[in-house]
Formats: sequence, structure tokens, C-alpha cells
Amino acid sequence: MIIYLHGFRSAPQSHKAQALAAHMQARGLESQFWCEQLPVSARAAIALIEARIAQARSTNLPTTLVGSSLGGYYATWLAECHGLKAVVVNPAVIAPLSLENYLGRQSNLYTGETFDFTAEHIAELRAIDVPAITRPERYWLLAETGDEVLDYRHAVARYAGARQTVLAGGDHGFSRWNDYLDDILTFAELA
Repeated sequence: MIIYLHGFRSAPQSHKAQALAAHMQARGLESQFWCEQLPVSARAAIALIEARIAQARSTNLPTTLVGSSLGGYYATWLAECHGLKAVVVNPAVIAPLSLENYLGRQSNLYTGETFDFTAEHIAELRAIDVPAITRPERYWLLAETGDEVLDYRHAVARYAGARQTVLAGGDHGFSRWNDYLDDILTFAELA
């Protein structure tokens, strides 16, 4: 099972979520993919994802988290709490700091839905901060140095000892995503 976690202001309609879903469907693995719209609240998002993790465990499905940007921040917390593997893509490793610039009225880039991003949301993010990963072998960092939103060096430091694919250039969306879909399935033990 792959649980895909999108980023801030993103949605299941994002390129990465759609490409991974289509790739898995083409291989007959569509029932092994889960991606839903995550609430703005980190507390509510974690609760939603943990319910899906529990459902997967009840059917003995090994689960791998794949998180992009803020989804990578969530994936790290959940991997630590539940002993799961995680692929983190241009992860927001210092999300409470990175997202302070977005306090106020925001809109989802895919759905157009507007929402208020508040200091309480930042506090919820601080509550799930993982200062250091405990088992680097469970993680795979995918980062591009051209990320215009986040400094990739924070991620390289946070995931020290983990498998790391750091590519020159690119952007926050991880422009070479489609090149790694088979490798992600292999990492998740689905290929």
C-alpha cells in the first residue's frame, strides 16, 4: 500500500499524485494506492492518515508513505510513530518556519477552495516536529537543488544516513518525478 500525502495548498489532482496513481493502475496496483484531500489542520490530517494506516494494517498490507513538501513533513512524523517506510519529496523539514509566510487567506492551487491559515495551524505543525529521524534506512529522500520554495540542504541534513537522491536543477514540484515511479514501487516492495 502506498499512502500519498500532498503538500500545502495542493490536492490529489497534483501532477505527482496523478502520475503515481496512473503508474500503479497500469500495473494492476490501483487498490494499493490511497490519496485524499488533506485538511488544512495538521491534527486533522494526521488523524485521517492514521485511520488509513490502521485500515491497511487490519488487512496486513505493508504500507509506505510518499509525501511531497508538507506531505513529506507529515510522512516523517507518521513513519516515526508507526515504524513505516517513507519516500519524502522536496520535504518541508522546517514546516512551521517555512509556512509562517503563508498566514492569512490562502487558496488551494487545484480546487480553488479558500481557507484561513492561522497561528493555530502553525502550532499544530510544531507539535509534530521530528528533530531527528531514528532509523534512516526507512527513508528515501528525493530532492532537487533548484527547489525555489525550500532549501534542499535542510532535507539533506535531516535525512542524513538515509537513501538520498539529490539532483541538480529542477524545482519544488520535483521535475523528474516520472523517472522514479518504478523505483518508488520497488522501495515500497510492490514491484
